[in-house]
Amino acid sequence: MTNSFSEFKNAKCFFCIGTNMTEAHPVAATFLKNAVRNGATLIVADPRKQPLTKYAKLFAQIKVGTDVAFLNGIMYVLIIEDLYDKEFVENNCVDFDKLKESVMKYPPEKAAGICKVSAEKITEIARTLASFKPVMLCYTLGITEHTCGKNNVMSTANLQMLLGNMGKESGGVNPLRGQNNVQGACDMAALPNVYHGYQKVTDPAMKEKFEKAWGVTGLSDKVGLMMPDMMEGLVSKKVRGFWIFGENLANSEPDISHVEHCLASAEFMVVQDIFPNETTKFADVILPSAAWSEDNGTFTNSERRINRVRKIKTPPGIAKPNWWIFKETAKHFGHEWPSNSGQEIWDNEISVLAPAYGGVKYHRIENDGLQWPCPTIEHPGTKYLYKDGKFSHGKGIFKSVEWTPPAEVEDKDFPFVLSTGRRLYQYHTRTQTGRAGMDALYKEETADISIADADRLGIKHGEKVYVESRRGKVNVTARVTEEVPAGMVWMTFHYREGNANWLTNAVFDPETKTAEYKACAVNVYK
Repeated sequence: MTNSFSEFKNAKCFFCIGTNMTEAHPVAATFLKNAVRNGATLIVADPRKQPLTKYAKLFAQIKVGTDVAFLNGIMYVLIIEDLYDKEFVENNCVDFDKLKESVMKYPPEKAAGICKVSAEKITEIARTLASFKPVMLCYTLGITEHTCGKNNVMSTANLQMLLGNMGKESGGVNPLRGQNNVQGACDMAALPNVYHGYQKVTDPAMKEKFEKAWGVTGLSDKVGLMMPDMMEGLVSKKVRGFWIFGENLANSEPDISHVEHCLASAEFMVVQDIFPNETTKFADVILPSAAWSEDNGTFTNSERRINRVRKIKTPPGIAKPNWWIFKETAKHFGHEWPSNSGQEIWDNEISVLAPAYGGVKYHRIENDGLQWPCPTIEHPGTKYLYKDGKFSHGKGIFKSVEWTPPAEVEDKDFPFVLSTGRRLYQYHTRTQTGRAGMDALYKEETADISIADADRLGIKHGEKVYVESRRGKVNVTARVTEEVPAGMVWMTFHYREGNANWLTNAVFDPETKTAEYKACAVNVYK
Protein backbone atom coordinates (compact mmCIF):
# COMPACT_ATOMS: atom_id res chain seq x y z
CA MET A 1 0.00 0.00 0.00
CA THR A 2 1.22 3.50 -0.77
CA ASN A 3 -0.96 4.73 2.10
CA SER A 4 -2.17 3.58 5.53
CA PHE A 5 -5.23 2.04 7.14
CA SER A 6 -5.41 4.97 9.56
CA GLU A 7 -6.16 7.21 6.58
CA PHE A 8 -9.39 5.35 5.76
CA LYS A 9 -11.32 7.27 8.41
CA ASN A 10 -10.63 10.62 6.74
CA ALA A 11 -11.01 9.48 3.13
CA LYS A 12 -13.57 11.35 1.03
CA CYS A 13 -13.95 8.71 -1.64
CA PHE A 14 -12.93 5.07 -2.20
CA PHE A 15 -12.62 3.30 -5.53
CA CYS A 16 -12.50 -0.47 -4.89
CA ILE A 17 -11.86 -2.66 -7.91
CA GLY A 18 -11.40 -6.43 -7.91
CA THR A 19 -11.56 -6.75 -4.14
CA ASN A 20 -13.92 -8.91 -2.10
CA MET A 21 -12.81 -6.94 0.93
CA THR A 22 -15.57 -7.85 3.37
CA GLU A 23 -14.72 -11.56 3.12
CA ALA A 24 -11.02 -11.60 2.20
CA HIS A 25 -9.95 -8.59 4.29
CA PRO A 26 -12.64 -8.15 6.96
CA VAL A 27 -10.61 -5.88 9.27
CA ALA A 28 -9.71 -3.46 6.49
CA ALA A 29 -13.32 -3.64 5.29
CA THR A 30 -14.48 -2.52 8.73
CA PHE A 31 -12.34 0.62 8.46
CA LEU A 32 -13.83 1.32 5.03
CA LYS A 33 -17.43 0.70 6.10
CA ASN A 34 -16.96 3.02 9.07
CA ALA A 35 -15.70 5.71 6.72
CA VAL A 36 -18.72 5.26 4.43
CA ARG A 37 -21.04 5.52 7.43
CA ASN A 38 -19.31 8.79 8.23
CA GLY A 39 -19.98 10.20 4.78
CA ALA A 40 -17.30 8.84 2.42
CA THR A 41 -18.41 7.90 -1.10
CA LEU A 42 -17.73 4.34 -2.26
CA ILE A 43 -17.43 3.19 -5.88
CA VAL A 44 -17.11 -0.56 -6.48
CA ALA A 45 -16.17 -2.38 -9.70
CA ASP A 46 -16.43 -6.17 -9.50
CA PRO A 47 -17.90 -9.07 -11.49
CA ARG A 48 -20.01 -10.09 -8.49
CA LYS A 49 -22.58 -8.23 -6.48
CA GLN A 50 -20.53 -9.12 -3.39
CA PRO A 51 -21.22 -7.73 0.12
CA LEU A 52 -19.14 -4.57 -0.34
CA THR A 53 -21.56 -3.36 -3.01
CA LYS A 54 -24.22 -2.81 -0.35
CA TYR A 55 -22.24 0.22 0.81
CA ALA A 56 -21.53 1.61 -2.67
CA LYS A 57 -22.98 4.72 -4.23
CA LEU A 58 -21.94 3.42 -7.64
CA PHE A 59 -21.47 -0.23 -8.61
CA ALA A 60 -20.04 -1.34 -11.96
CA GLN A 61 -20.65 -5.05 -12.54
CA ILE A 62 -17.67 -5.56 -14.79
CA LYS A 63 -17.16 -8.65 -16.96
CA VAL A 64 -14.33 -10.89 -15.72
CA GLY A 65 -10.99 -10.01 -17.32
CA THR A 66 -11.88 -6.58 -18.73
CA ASP A 67 -10.35 -4.26 -16.13
CA VAL A 68 -7.94 -2.52 -18.53
CA ALA A 69 -10.69 -1.65 -21.01
CA PHE A 70 -12.89 -0.38 -18.17
CA LEU A 71 -10.15 1.77 -16.64
CA ASN A 72 -9.07 3.09 -20.03
CA GLY A 73 -12.70 4.07 -20.65
CA ILE A 74 -12.73 6.05 -17.40
CA MET A 75 -9.45 7.77 -18.29
CA TYR A 76 -10.82 8.60 -21.77
CA VAL A 77 -13.63 10.58 -20.12
CA LEU A 78 -11.21 12.31 -17.72
CA ILE A 79 -9.01 13.43 -20.59
CA ILE A 80 -11.66 14.29 -23.18
CA GLU A 81 -13.72 16.25 -20.64
CA ASP A 82 -10.62 17.96 -19.22
CA LEU A 83 -11.27 16.54 -15.74
CA TYR A 84 -7.79 15.21 -14.95
CA ASP A 85 -5.27 16.98 -12.71
CA LYS A 86 -3.18 18.86 -15.28
CA GLU A 87 -0.89 20.48 -12.74
CA PHE A 88 0.04 17.16 -11.13
CA VAL A 89 0.56 15.50 -14.50
CA GLU A 90 2.72 18.31 -15.87
CA ASN A 91 4.88 18.67 -12.76
CA ASN A 92 5.17 15.08 -11.56
CA CYS A 93 4.66 12.67 -14.47
CA VAL A 94 6.10 11.75 -17.86
CA ASP A 95 4.74 10.08 -21.02
CA PHE A 96 1.25 11.54 -20.73
CA ASP A 97 1.05 11.74 -24.53
CA LYS A 98 1.71 8.01 -24.82
CA LEU A 99 -1.02 7.29 -22.28
CA LYS A 100 -3.45 9.58 -24.08
CA GLU A 101 -2.77 7.91 -27.42
CA SER A 102 -3.61 4.53 -25.93
CA VAL A 103 -6.62 5.67 -23.92
CA MET A 104 -8.19 7.44 -26.91
CA LYS A 105 -8.81 3.97 -28.39
CA TYR A 106 -11.32 3.29 -25.58
CA PRO A 107 -14.25 5.74 -25.72
CA PRO A 108 -16.95 4.72 -23.23
CA GLU A 109 -19.05 3.10 -25.94
CA LYS A 110 -16.20 0.80 -26.98
CA ALA A 111 -15.14 0.10 -23.40
CA ALA A 112 -18.76 -0.74 -22.57
CA GLY A 113 -18.86 -3.34 -25.32
CA ILE A 114 -15.88 -5.08 -23.74
CA CYS A 115 -16.53 -4.72 -20.00
CA LYS A 116 -20.37 -4.82 -20.14
CA VAL A 117 -20.70 -1.69 -17.99
CA SER A 118 -22.79 0.95 -19.74
CA ALA A 119 -21.10 3.95 -21.31
CA GLU A 120 -23.27 6.16 -19.11
CA LYS A 121 -22.04 4.47 -15.93
CA ILE A 122 -18.39 4.63 -17.05
CA THR A 123 -18.85 8.36 -17.62
CA GLU A 124 -20.61 8.84 -14.28
CA ILE A 125 -17.81 7.03 -12.43
CA ALA A 126 -15.16 9.15 -14.16
CA ARG A 127 -16.92 12.39 -13.26
CA THR A 128 -17.48 11.23 -9.68
CA LEU A 129 -13.82 10.33 -9.23
CA ALA A 130 -12.78 13.73 -10.59
CA SER A 131 -15.08 15.51 -8.14
CA PHE A 132 -13.14 14.30 -5.08
CA LYS A 133 -9.62 15.19 -3.97
CA PRO A 134 -8.12 12.78 -3.22
CA VAL A 135 -9.59 9.35 -3.93
CA MET A 136 -8.28 6.22 -2.22
CA LEU A 137 -8.00 3.29 -4.64
CA CYS A 138 -7.98 -0.27 -3.25
CA TYR A 139 -7.56 -3.52 -5.13
CA THR A 140 -6.86 -7.16 -4.37
CA LEU A 141 -6.44 -10.42 -6.26
CA GLY A 142 -9.29 -9.61 -8.63
CA ILE A 143 -6.81 -7.29 -10.32
CA THR A 144 -3.63 -9.36 -10.14
CA GLU A 145 -4.74 -12.96 -10.79
CA HIS A 146 -4.94 -12.63 -14.57
CA THR A 147 -2.62 -13.19 -17.49
CA CYS A 148 -2.74 -9.39 -17.76
CA GLY A 149 -2.32 -8.83 -14.01
CA LYS A 150 0.68 -6.52 -14.34
CA ASN A 151 -1.19 -4.41 -16.91
CA ASN A 152 -4.20 -4.21 -14.59
CA VAL A 153 -1.99 -2.92 -11.77
CA MET A 154 -0.33 -0.37 -14.06
CA SER A 155 -3.77 0.83 -15.14
CA THR A 156 -4.75 1.58 -11.54
CA ALA A 157 -1.51 3.55 -11.14
CA ASN A 158 -2.18 5.42 -14.41
CA LEU A 159 -5.63 6.40 -13.13
CA GLN A 160 -4.40 7.64 -9.76
CA MET A 161 -1.57 9.67 -11.30
CA LEU A 162 -3.97 11.13 -13.86
CA LEU A 163 -6.29 12.20 -11.05
CA GLY A 164 -3.40 13.60 -8.98
CA ASN A 165 -4.15 11.22 -6.11
CA MET A 166 -0.60 10.00 -5.52
CA GLY A 167 1.56 11.31 -2.68
CA LYS A 168 -1.46 12.53 -0.76
CA GLU A 169 -2.98 11.41 2.52
CA SER A 170 -6.11 9.28 2.02
CA GLY A 171 -5.16 8.69 -1.62
CA GLY A 172 -2.78 6.41 -3.45
CA VAL A 173 -2.87 2.86 -4.80
CA ASN A 174 -3.53 0.33 -2.06
CA PRO A 175 -3.27 -3.40 -2.74
CA LEU A 176 -4.61 -5.37 0.22
CA ARG A 177 -2.30 -8.32 0.79
CA GLY A 178 -3.85 -11.79 0.84
CA GLN A 179 -2.04 -13.11 3.91
CA ASN A 180 -0.84 -11.57 7.16
CA ASN A 181 2.84 -11.46 6.20
CA VAL A 182 2.90 -11.66 2.41
CA GLN A 183 4.24 -8.11 2.35
CA GLY A 184 6.96 -9.13 4.78
CA ALA A 185 7.84 -12.19 2.70
CA CYS A 186 8.35 -9.99 -0.37
CA ASP A 187 10.28 -7.44 1.72
CA MET A 188 12.61 -10.23 2.88
CA ALA A 189 13.39 -11.25 -0.74
CA ALA A 190 11.07 -14.21 -1.20
CA LEU A 191 11.33 -13.16 -4.84
CA PRO A 192 13.82 -14.26 -7.51
CA ASN A 193 14.94 -10.81 -8.65
CA VAL A 194 15.87 -8.93 -5.47
CA TYR A 195 17.73 -9.11 -2.19
CA HIS A 196 15.74 -7.99 0.85
CA GLY A 197 14.59 -4.38 0.71
CA TYR A 198 14.04 -4.72 -3.07
CA GLN A 199 17.74 -4.40 -3.95
CA LYS A 200 18.17 -5.85 -7.43
CA VAL A 201 20.29 -8.97 -7.89
CA THR A 202 21.21 -7.69 -11.36
CA ASP A 203 22.89 -4.58 -9.91
CA PRO A 204 26.68 -5.17 -9.64
CA ALA A 205 26.87 -2.86 -6.62
CA MET A 206 24.27 -4.95 -4.77
CA LYS A 207 26.07 -8.15 -5.68
CA GLU A 208 29.32 -6.78 -4.30
CA LYS A 209 27.59 -5.45 -1.18
CA PHE A 210 26.02 -8.79 -0.24
CA GLU A 211 29.09 -10.82 -1.10
CA LYS A 212 31.08 -8.68 1.30
CA ALA A 213 28.41 -8.84 4.03
CA TRP A 214 28.01 -12.60 3.76
CA GLY A 215 31.69 -13.40 3.26
CA VAL A 216 31.15 -15.22 -0.04
CA THR A 217 32.00 -14.81 -3.71
CA GLY A 218 30.19 -15.67 -6.90
CA LEU A 219 26.63 -14.64 -6.02
CA SER A 220 24.49 -14.86 -9.14
CA ASP A 221 23.64 -11.65 -10.96
CA LYS A 222 20.84 -13.38 -12.88
CA VAL A 223 17.15 -13.35 -11.99
CA GLY A 224 16.13 -16.73 -10.60
CA LEU A 225 13.17 -18.96 -11.37
CA MET A 226 9.61 -18.08 -10.49
CA MET A 227 7.31 -20.75 -9.07
CA PRO A 228 5.61 -21.98 -12.29
CA ASP A 229 9.06 -22.37 -13.88
CA MET A 230 10.26 -24.30 -10.84
CA MET A 231 7.25 -26.63 -11.10
CA GLU A 232 7.82 -27.29 -14.81
CA GLY A 233 11.51 -27.71 -14.03
CA LEU A 234 10.67 -30.68 -11.80
CA VAL A 235 9.24 -32.49 -14.83
CA SER A 236 12.07 -31.56 -17.21
CA LYS A 237 14.67 -32.28 -14.47
CA LYS A 238 16.04 -28.76 -14.78
CA VAL A 239 15.06 -28.63 -11.09
CA ARG A 240 15.95 -31.77 -9.17
CA GLY A 241 15.43 -30.78 -5.54
CA PHE A 242 12.47 -28.77 -4.22
CA TRP A 243 12.07 -27.15 -0.79
CA ILE A 244 8.53 -25.99 -0.08
CA PHE A 245 8.28 -23.65 2.88
CA GLY A 246 4.86 -22.79 4.33
CA GLU A 247 2.77 -23.32 1.21
CA ASN A 248 0.23 -26.00 0.31
CA LEU A 249 0.90 -26.09 -3.43
CA ALA A 250 -1.09 -29.27 -4.03
CA ASN A 251 -4.30 -27.39 -3.22
CA SER A 252 -3.51 -23.76 -4.01
CA GLU A 253 -1.96 -23.94 -7.50
CA PRO A 254 -4.08 -24.07 -10.69
CA ASP A 255 -4.83 -27.39 -12.41
CA ILE A 256 -4.24 -29.71 -9.44
CA SER A 257 -3.79 -32.80 -11.62
CA HIS A 258 -0.82 -31.15 -13.33
CA VAL A 259 0.53 -29.85 -10.01
CA GLU A 260 0.50 -33.36 -8.57
CA HIS A 261 2.38 -34.62 -11.63
CA CYS A 262 5.03 -31.92 -11.12
CA LEU A 263 5.40 -32.66 -7.39
CA ALA A 264 5.61 -36.39 -8.00
CA SER A 265 8.39 -35.75 -10.54
CA ALA A 266 10.73 -34.22 -7.96
CA GLU A 267 13.83 -36.31 -7.29
CA PHE A 268 14.01 -34.99 -3.74
CA MET A 269 11.44 -32.88 -1.90
CA VAL A 270 11.51 -31.17 1.48
CA VAL A 271 8.34 -29.65 2.97
CA GLN A 272 8.63 -27.33 5.94
CA ASP A 273 5.29 -26.55 7.58
CA ILE A 274 3.30 -26.53 10.82
CA PHE A 275 0.74 -29.24 9.90
CA PRO A 276 0.47 -32.17 7.49
CA ASN A 277 -1.40 -31.18 4.33
CA GLU A 278 -1.95 -32.28 0.74
CA THR A 279 1.59 -31.23 -0.20
CA THR A 280 3.43 -33.07 2.60
CA LYS A 281 2.23 -36.33 1.00
CA PHE A 282 4.81 -35.75 -1.74
CA ALA A 283 7.71 -35.04 0.64
CA ASP A 284 10.78 -37.16 1.15
CA VAL A 285 11.50 -35.15 4.30
CA ILE A 286 9.08 -33.12 6.42
CA LEU A 287 10.57 -30.44 8.67
CA PRO A 288 8.06 -29.49 11.40
CA SER A 289 8.29 -25.76 12.07
CA ALA A 290 7.08 -23.50 14.84
CA ALA A 291 3.87 -21.57 14.30
CA TRP A 292 3.69 -17.78 14.48
CA SER A 293 3.00 -17.73 18.22
CA GLU A 294 5.82 -20.14 19.04
CA ASP A 295 8.77 -17.85 18.27
CA ASN A 296 9.76 -14.19 18.35
CA GLY A 297 9.99 -12.28 15.10
CA THR A 298 8.28 -9.69 12.92
CA PHE A 299 5.42 -9.49 10.45
CA THR A 300 4.99 -6.69 7.91
CA ASN A 301 1.39 -5.98 6.93
CA SER A 302 -0.21 -4.40 3.86
CA GLU A 303 0.55 -0.84 4.93
CA ARG A 304 4.29 -1.59 5.23
CA ARG A 305 4.08 -1.68 9.04
CA ILE A 306 6.73 -3.85 10.71
CA ASN A 307 5.29 -5.30 13.91
CA ARG A 308 6.69 -7.48 16.66
CA VAL A 309 5.47 -11.06 16.96
CA ARG A 310 5.97 -12.45 20.46
CA LYS A 311 6.35 -16.02 21.58
CA ILE A 312 3.54 -17.19 23.85
CA LYS A 313 4.08 -20.96 23.82
CA THR A 314 6.74 -23.58 23.19
CA PRO A 315 6.64 -25.44 19.85
CA PRO A 316 5.30 -28.98 20.23
CA GLY A 317 7.48 -32.06 19.82
CA ILE A 318 10.57 -31.50 17.69
CA ALA A 319 9.17 -28.45 15.86
CA LYS A 320 11.70 -25.62 15.58
CA PRO A 321 11.63 -21.94 14.51
CA ASN A 322 12.05 -21.52 10.77
CA TRP A 323 15.22 -19.42 11.09
CA TRP A 324 16.76 -22.22 13.22
CA ILE A 325 15.95 -24.84 10.59
CA PHE A 326 17.62 -22.79 7.85
CA LYS A 327 20.63 -22.02 10.05
CA GLU A 328 21.17 -25.65 11.00
CA THR A 329 20.89 -26.73 7.38
CA ALA A 330 23.46 -24.12 6.39
CA LYS A 331 25.79 -25.47 9.10
CA HIS A 332 25.83 -28.83 7.30
CA PHE A 333 27.01 -26.98 4.18
CA GLY A 334 29.88 -25.49 6.16
CA HIS A 335 28.40 -22.09 7.00
CA GLU A 336 28.26 -20.68 10.52
CA TRP A 337 25.63 -17.95 10.63
CA PRO A 338 26.09 -15.71 13.69
CA SER A 339 22.55 -14.65 14.61
CA ASN A 340 20.67 -16.75 17.17
CA SER A 341 17.25 -15.11 17.36
CA GLY A 342 14.75 -13.16 15.33
CA GLN A 343 15.93 -9.98 17.02
CA GLU A 344 19.59 -10.59 16.18
CA ILE A 345 18.71 -11.40 12.57
CA TRP A 346 16.72 -8.18 12.27
CA ASP A 347 18.95 -5.80 14.19
CA ASN A 348 22.31 -7.10 12.96
CA GLU A 349 21.54 -8.21 9.40
CA ILE A 350 18.23 -7.10 7.91
CA SER A 351 18.19 -3.46 9.01
CA VAL A 352 21.94 -3.04 8.45
CA LEU A 353 21.83 -4.21 4.83
CA ALA A 354 18.63 -2.53 3.57
CA PRO A 355 18.36 1.28 3.57
CA ALA A 356 14.56 1.18 3.81
CA TYR A 357 14.81 -0.57 7.20
CA GLY A 358 17.94 1.16 8.52
CA GLY A 359 16.08 2.90 11.34
CA VAL A 360 13.95 -0.09 12.32
CA LYS A 361 15.30 -1.81 15.43
CA TYR A 362 13.51 -4.07 17.89
CA HIS A 363 13.53 -1.45 20.63
CA ARG A 364 11.64 0.90 18.29
CA ILE A 365 8.84 -1.53 17.41
CA GLU A 366 7.79 -2.50 20.92
CA ASN A 367 4.38 -0.89 20.55
CA ASP A 368 2.71 -0.10 17.23
CA GLY A 369 5.62 -0.87 14.91
CA LEU A 370 7.07 1.32 12.14
CA GLN A 371 6.23 1.75 8.49
CA TRP A 372 9.04 1.55 5.96
CA PRO A 373 10.86 3.35 4.49
CA CYS A 374 12.48 4.25 7.79
CA PRO A 375 16.14 4.94 6.92
CA THR A 376 17.51 6.26 10.23
CA ILE A 377 17.04 5.78 13.97
CA GLU A 378 15.55 9.28 14.17
CA HIS A 379 13.09 8.69 11.32
CA PRO A 380 9.43 8.28 12.42
CA GLY A 381 8.53 5.92 9.58
CA THR A 382 6.55 6.75 6.45
CA LYS A 383 2.78 7.02 6.63
CA TYR A 384 2.31 7.40 2.88
CA LEU A 385 4.66 7.21 -0.09
CA TYR A 386 5.60 9.75 -2.77
CA LYS A 387 4.71 12.85 -0.76
CA ASP A 388 4.06 15.90 -2.97
CA GLY A 389 4.39 13.76 -6.08
CA LYS A 390 8.05 12.91 -5.50
CA PHE A 391 8.41 9.35 -6.79
CA SER A 392 11.30 7.07 -5.86
CA HIS A 393 12.79 7.26 -9.38
CA GLY A 394 11.90 10.91 -10.05
CA LYS A 395 8.69 11.47 -11.98
CA GLY A 396 5.82 9.02 -12.26
CA ILE A 397 5.84 7.17 -15.58
CA PHE A 398 2.56 6.65 -17.40
CA LYS A 399 2.42 3.27 -19.11
CA SER A 400 0.28 2.69 -22.20
CA VAL A 401 -1.74 -0.47 -21.63
CA GLU A 402 -3.93 -2.33 -24.12
CA TRP A 403 -6.71 -4.69 -23.11
CA THR A 404 -6.16 -8.40 -23.74
CA PRO A 405 -8.80 -11.09 -23.04
CA PRO A 406 -8.28 -14.02 -20.67
CA ALA A 407 -6.30 -16.96 -22.05
CA GLU A 408 -9.46 -19.09 -22.07
CA VAL A 409 -12.92 -17.67 -22.76
CA GLU A 410 -16.35 -19.26 -22.83
CA ASP A 411 -17.50 -21.19 -25.94
CA LYS A 412 -20.25 -23.61 -26.96
CA ASP A 413 -18.69 -26.55 -25.09
CA PHE A 414 -17.82 -24.56 -21.97
CA PRO A 415 -20.29 -21.66 -21.93
CA PHE A 416 -19.60 -20.34 -18.41
CA VAL A 417 -16.73 -18.30 -16.97
CA LEU A 418 -15.36 -19.64 -13.69
CA SER A 419 -13.84 -17.14 -11.29
CA THR A 420 -12.42 -17.96 -7.87
CA GLY A 421 -11.96 -16.26 -4.51
CA ARG A 422 -12.33 -16.70 -0.76
CA ARG A 423 -15.14 -17.14 1.77
CA LEU A 424 -15.31 -15.31 5.07
CA TYR A 425 -15.36 -18.42 7.26
CA GLN A 426 -12.46 -20.35 5.72
CA TYR A 427 -8.93 -19.43 4.81
CA HIS A 428 -6.96 -20.65 1.80
CA THR A 429 -6.58 -24.46 1.96
CA ARG A 430 -7.93 -24.74 5.53
CA THR A 431 -4.55 -25.86 6.91
CA GLN A 432 -5.44 -23.82 9.99
CA THR A 433 -9.14 -22.91 9.81
CA GLY A 434 -10.01 -26.55 9.10
CA ARG A 435 -8.58 -27.40 12.53
CA ALA A 436 -10.20 -24.47 14.30
CA GLY A 437 -13.88 -25.37 14.11
CA MET A 438 -14.73 -23.16 11.13
CA ASP A 439 -16.28 -26.10 9.26
CA ALA A 440 -19.31 -25.57 11.49
CA LEU A 441 -19.87 -22.24 9.71
CA TYR A 442 -18.86 -23.22 6.19
CA LYS A 443 -18.67 -26.99 5.78
CA GLU A 444 -18.23 -27.65 2.04
CA GLU A 445 -17.40 -26.10 -1.29
CA THR A 446 -20.24 -24.66 -3.36
CA ALA A 447 -20.62 -23.44 -6.92
CA ASP A 448 -22.29 -20.04 -6.96
CA ILE A 449 -24.54 -19.61 -10.02
CA SER A 450 -27.09 -17.00 -11.02
CA ILE A 451 -30.83 -17.35 -10.53
CA ALA A 452 -31.32 -17.06 -14.31
CA ASP A 453 -28.87 -19.87 -15.07
CA ALA A 454 -30.31 -22.08 -12.32
CA ASP A 455 -33.83 -21.64 -13.70
CA ARG A 456 -32.67 -22.35 -17.25
CA LEU A 457 -30.81 -25.51 -16.23
CA GLY A 458 -33.40 -26.71 -13.73
CA ILE A 459 -30.96 -26.54 -10.84
CA LYS A 460 -32.26 -25.90 -7.34
CA HIS A 461 -30.37 -24.23 -4.50
CA GLY A 462 -28.56 -26.89 -2.44
CA GLU A 463 -28.67 -29.48 -5.22
CA LYS A 464 -25.53 -31.30 -6.36
CA VAL A 465 -24.06 -30.24 -9.71
CA TYR A 466 -21.01 -30.99 -11.81
CA VAL A 467 -18.69 -28.18 -12.80
CA GLU A 468 -16.34 -29.21 -15.60
CA SER A 469 -13.43 -27.58 -17.41
CA ARG A 470 -10.92 -28.88 -19.95
CA ARG A 471 -8.76 -29.99 -17.02
CA GLY A 472 -11.17 -31.74 -14.70
CA LYS A 473 -14.62 -32.14 -13.17
CA VAL A 474 -15.88 -31.65 -9.61
CA ASN A 475 -19.13 -32.52 -7.89
CA VAL A 476 -20.31 -29.68 -5.63
CA THR A 477 -23.41 -28.16 -4.10
CA ALA A 478 -25.08 -25.38 -6.07
CA ARG A 479 -25.51 -22.05 -4.34
CA VAL A 480 -28.09 -20.11 -6.32
CA THR A 481 -27.55 -16.42 -5.67
CA GLU A 482 -28.12 -12.96 -7.08
CA GLU A 483 -24.45 -12.17 -6.34
CA VAL A 484 -23.19 -13.61 -9.64
CA PRO A 485 -24.38 -12.59 -13.11
CA ALA A 486 -25.69 -14.98 -15.73
CA GLY A 487 -22.92 -16.89 -17.46
CA MET A 488 -20.60 -16.92 -14.46
CA VAL A 489 -19.69 -19.53 -11.83
CA TRP A 490 -17.83 -18.59 -8.65
CA MET A 491 -15.95 -21.03 -6.39
CA THR A 492 -13.06 -21.21 -3.92
CA PHE A 493 -10.15 -23.57 -3.19
CA HIS A 494 -10.76 -24.02 0.55
CA TYR A 495 -11.70 -27.72 0.38
CA ARG A 496 -9.93 -30.63 -1.29
CA GLU A 497 -13.21 -32.03 -2.53
CA GLY A 498 -14.80 -29.65 -4.99
CA ASN A 499 -11.66 -27.50 -5.09
CA ALA A 500 -11.84 -24.92 -7.89
CA ASN A 501 -8.20 -25.63 -8.72
CA TRP A 502 -9.10 -28.99 -10.24
CA LEU A 503 -10.62 -26.76 -12.95
CA THR A 504 -8.50 -23.60 -13.15
CA ASN A 505 -6.13 -22.91 -16.02
CA ALA A 506 -2.35 -23.06 -15.43
CA VAL A 507 -1.57 -19.96 -17.48
CA PHE A 508 0.31 -17.01 -16.08
CA ASP A 509 1.10 -13.34 -16.49
CA PRO A 510 4.23 -13.43 -18.67
CA GLU A 511 6.20 -11.16 -16.32
CA THR A 512 4.85 -11.66 -12.80
CA LYS A 513 4.00 -15.35 -13.34
CA THR A 514 0.78 -14.87 -11.39
CA ALA A 515 -1.79 -17.51 -12.35
CA GLU A 516 -5.08 -16.64 -14.03
CA TYR A 517 -7.28 -17.89 -11.19
CA LYS A 518 -9.98 -15.39 -12.07
CA ALA A 519 -11.00 -16.69 -15.50
CA CYS A 520 -11.41 -20.03 -17.24
CA ALA A 521 -14.17 -21.72 -19.25
CA VAL A 522 -16.44 -24.31 -17.61
CA ASN A 523 -19.76 -26.04 -18.00
CA VAL A 524 -22.36 -26.71 -15.28
CA TYR A 525 -24.94 -29.48 -15.26
CA LYS A 526 -27.05 -31.53 -12.85
